[in-house]
Amino acid sequence: MAEYLSGLDKQYEATARLGIETDTLDLEGAVVGEEADLTGVSEDEVRTALESFVGRIQQVPPQFSAKKVKGEAMHRRARRGERVALSPVEVTVHEIGLLAFQASTVRFSVRCSSGTYIRALARDLGRALGVGAHLTALRRTAVGSFSVDAALPVESLDDGPAVERSRIDPVAAVRHLTGIAVEEAAATRIRHGQRLRLDPAPDAEGGPVAVACKGELLAIGEVEDGGLHPRKVFAS
Repeated sequence: MAEYLSGLDKQYEATARLGIETDTLDLEGAVVGEEADLTGVSEDEVRTALESFVGRIQQVPPQFSAKKVKGEAMHRRARRGERVALSPVEVTVHEIGLLAFQASTVRFSVRCSSGTYIRALARDLGRALGVGAHLTALRRTAVGSFSVDAALPVESLDDGPAVERSRIDPVAAVRHLTGIAVEEAAATRIRHGQRLRLDPAPDAEGGPVAVACKGELLAIGEVEDGGLHPRKVFAS
């Protein structure tokens, strides 16, 4: 089911180091720019620079990334020493906020659309401040409505009641998808992976839909030519 959740908005807590930009935009890369004098960078300037990223923005992906150009991941080209002029991609930053600022370290939180590179945000923050920057730490805190605040520590996984209380209903997990409710006769066909004729068909041609019967998630399918095609059927 994870593949149907990966496109949801993400939330992160990130740490950037000002004064140094690297080719990978993180700790592992080679230094490509350095500014030793950070005395002119104030907390207000950092906050203003972060807030300038809110909304729909054009972001240039990192050279070292899984983004494919002509069928090949960029990080493979980059490791061969190739540099490709990448076009900016539109992403959305819903919220961004400064958590802490001390000397050369900036901690910030961000809620953004899927496909946003936080390394690139760190790079662009450094450039906006005129000193360069790279990402030193990153923690994903939420995907859609799934938050680490609701996660269980590993040591509690043997506690049956605690696990049951934290269980997420599968129907709720895919509530962002178009939902189709079917009767028991149609549910039997879905459980066997059979195509189901829909009349009327929902306005979800080609996209994933969640199919349920009596509150139970049966399958994730696709609507094509007025019919429902089960793609992932869940055991009941």
